[in-house]
Amino acid sequence: MKCQRNKFSLQRKISYLNGAYMSPLLKKVEKAGIKGMIKKRKPFHVAPSDFFRETEILRNLFGQLINSPELSRHVIIPSVSYGIENVVQNLEKKKGNIVLAAGQFPSNVYPWSANTHYQLKFVAAPTEVKNQCAAWNEHILAAIDDQTAAVSIGQVHWVNGTKYDLTSIRQKTRAVGAALIIDGTQSIGALPFDVQEVQPDALVVAGYKWLMGPYSIGMAYYGEMFDQGKPIENNWINRQGADQFSGLTHYQDNFLPGAQRYEVGEHSNFILVPMLIAAIKQLLKWTPLGIQQYCEVLCHEAIDILRSEGYTVQASEGRASHLFGVYFNENTTMERIEQALFKHRVKISVRDQALRISPNVYNDQKDVQRLVSALKEAII
Repeated sequence: MKCQRNKFSLQRKISYLNGAYMSPLLKKVEKAGIKGMIKKRKPFHVAPSDFFRETEILRNLFGQLINSPELSRHVIIPSVSYGIENVVQNLEKKKGNIVLAAGQFPSNVYPWSANTHYQLKFVAAPTEVKNQCAAWNEHILAAIDDQTAAVSIGQVHWVNGTKYDLTSIRQKTRAVGAALIIDGTQSIGALPFDVQEVQPDALVVAGYKWLMGPYSIGMAYYGEMFDQGKPIENNWINRQGADQFSGLTHYQDNFLPGAQRYEVGEHSNFILVPMLIAAIKQLLKWTPLGIQQYCEVLCHEAIDILRSEGYTVQASEGRASHLFGVYFNENTTMERIEQALFKHRVKISVRDQALRISPNVYNDQKDVQRLVSALKEAII
């Protein structure tokens, strides 16, 4: 794949290597949002069927992205915390421990910690960064026991891109009767994921990062474990007969089948839904594997150079290529790094002790060379 920068409105003078913070909008995604706003000018053009037509398209596209054919298991959510809260409130409360990776993003922590039924069991990252992945996965597997109610984890760690062995974790959770809940926000769209292979009980994804959509919309997958649950929100549109507007006062206790009971109210958002549709359509053309391979080639040489300058980056087999952490040593300071990044107009994030680098197909060698120049200049 060649660089896709022309499909975005990024400035050439800025090197944006910060997709894990927020993706830029594709031009076609921006156009879809504007079209949706214009449509609201004349609401008499919005038919009752419009409340359902595009959401079905979105569920189908999301299913293609994660290899999940059951549309009724895909729902629109406003945020990861919303999606996780539905899990927390409906997980069978027979055991008390929730296994999480230390330093996990708070949206996958606070819903659990607010529920006094559960005890959180954080698994710390190994101190040795270069080959962190294998040891961390071993420690997570060891933490899963007969007292585990669920493992709630990302496909990768949001700070440094460490990959989690979800297949082995799934096998261990099955052996002890625990659930597997995945926050895919920092991977789905840029890293291959297969629901048929991993078989999670739930997968939640915010839309504004690697799905390249707008803010305040995301997608979730809920497995059979949650088919009879009680959603955290009681709205009209997740009930049977909701598409019959003339009969909405024939109040229904019955929800739509599968996971659709968990869908957020007003999910038929006539601006955000078309935007996310346009974004996922483009991702399916590029493919997550194609994006991953592009990022690997893009940054391979730069990572070697940074290592030679004294920076530490985890071995490639243990981390993602679209998101990875660069750790510095006593030869520089955070202040010097921030000054150099500002001077060279490079945008990344600092999370914990890592410089989080997160490229995508809109980046090219000029962007990566600026990053390398900045980090070399920051060395004392």
